[in-house]
Amino acid sequence: MPEPLRAKSGELTVEEIIDAVREGRRVVVEAEMLGGVHEVSLRHDGTTYYCDTPTTLHKHADEEGMRDCIVKMGYARSD
Repeated sequence: MPEPLRAKSGELTVEEIIDAVREGRRVVVEAEMLGGVHEVSLRHDGTTYYCDTPTTLHKHADEEGMRDCIVKMGYARSD
């Protein structure tokens, strides 16, 4: 299994995150939430996209849903 791609919120673009996830890499983003800094894991199992936060496992049926989540939650850089 490839090494996870690690970044802080806003360091990577949506495209960089989606490309890594498509390649089978887990993307671990350090994000401020719940009064602290936590790791969020973004991944794809070939069928479903996952966004694993400290409190919830979000599932997305398609890339568009994952993209929307990444933007909404501020994990990617807004260009």
